[in-house]
Amino acid sequence: MAKVKTKFFCTDCGYESPKWMGKCPGCNQWNTMVEERETVVKTKGMKSSFAQTKEIPQPIIHIESGREPRISTTMSELNRVLGGGVVPGSLILVGGDPGIGKSTLLLQTSNAIALSGLKVLYVSGEESMRQTKLRADRLGALSEQLFVLSETNLQHIEEAIEAMQPDFLVIDSIQTVFQPSVESAPGSVAQVRECTSTFMRIAKGKGIATVLVGHVTKEGAIAGPRLLEHMVDCVLYFEGERHHSYRILRAVKNRFGSTNEIGIFDMTEGGLVEVKNPSELFLQERPLGVAGSIVVASLEGTRPVLVEMQALVAATNFPSPRRTATGIDHHRLALIIAVLEKRMGMFLQNQDAYVNVAGGIRLDEPAVDLAIAIAIASSFRDMPTQPFDVVIGEVGLTGEVRAVSRAEQRVKEAEKLGFKRIIMPEKSLRGWTPPKHIEIVGVNTVAEALTAALG
Repeated sequence: MAKVKTKFFCTDCGYESPKWMGKCPGCNQWNTMVEERETVVKTKGMKSSFAQTKEIPQPIIHIESGREPRISTTMSELNRVLGGGVVPGSLILVGGDPGIGKSTLLLQTSNAIALSGLKVLYVSGEESMRQTKLRADRLGALSEQLFVLSETNLQHIEEAIEAMQPDFLVIDSIQTVFQPSVESAPGSVAQVRECTSTFMRIAKGKGIATVLVGHVTKEGAIAGPRLLEHMVDCVLYFEGERHHSYRILRAVKNRFGSTNEIGIFDMTEGGLVEVKNPSELFLQERPLGVAGSIVVASLEGTRPVLVEMQALVAATNFPSPRRTATGIDHHRLALIIAVLEKRMGMFLQNQDAYVNVAGGIRLDEPAVDLAIAIAIASSFRDMPTQPFDVVIGEVGLTGEVRAVSRAEQRVKEAEKLGFKRIIMPEKSLRGWTPPKHIEIVGVNTVAEALTAALG
């Protein structure tokens, strides 16, 4: 006989407890324990659980490592983030804020794959088939190999997959699908875990590339147990500012590629359009000859991106000055301000400092340190920088400028966009020949960089 038990699960980390607790012992978060009912079926012995295993252990040197061809989505931005395309049999999780464009991206991707001759099944648990057709008409996603199903019952979805045998499967979204044998509401910890396990078994067993759409919480994390992100092969976040038309696709986990790549799209009436040159997008509204503004060449994966770094330094009215950073780590901002005070003699203790990466993109690499320092010094001294200068370099605590990786690619991107001069670490000039049409200024210290940029 099946026995119904009540357990409590943490929605953040998946910690399981027989009783409710205000603070989760696993992740130390408050008020994250939710009640779930699960059905336990007693079995005699352990043979039944091991009987499902069909494969036997093999020496790793005897296992064939044949490379399967990836499924191209015909969208170079998406292919770059995935590591070259969709791997057959992989399980991909896509998360993002409501209305950011997740369903639009996946419907366009499904249509592109269907046009290549592969069979695609798009399962929508939030929209009817008529609503999905209306969106497909707007996007032009009309292919005979693209099949649409509006269903939330996992058993019915399994039957459709078994009958159709698709090459590419989209579940929009995993929080709406439910397993009838699990006595919990759709979207609960138990339901999400059980449904994801089923789709993982289908993807690995049948070699079907599967994409799951996940809702996000108000903090921006994917809703449901943290176990969900551990089970899948790839986790993608679709980000974007509501006041901007572009969207950024970023990989935070990828078993088949790099997690440093980003894809940039522009949201239009006809759907998402790839942005081939993101540097032009981020620099199209840049003011020229203004104090506190400088262009930095950052590297997102294998792609160099030129963005504008802005800084505003103003006298404070409070005992403790404000340090506000948008698009960079605020701890890094405090470090650079300390270097400018100690090594350059700038008195910033009575000044508020605001630093912003124009365009809403976030830069995490240390190669943008020198640009932050020059932007702050430019605003503090009220001296504009040269409009066609680009700055790259990491700043050390002793005031030195350290080398950066892939300097040659950054310089070529700046030359392509028409910049005339680059201020960069002198140590990064070794091993390659700079282009002839752009001036390279090598510096070893922050003082040399400020002299070159501000005179």
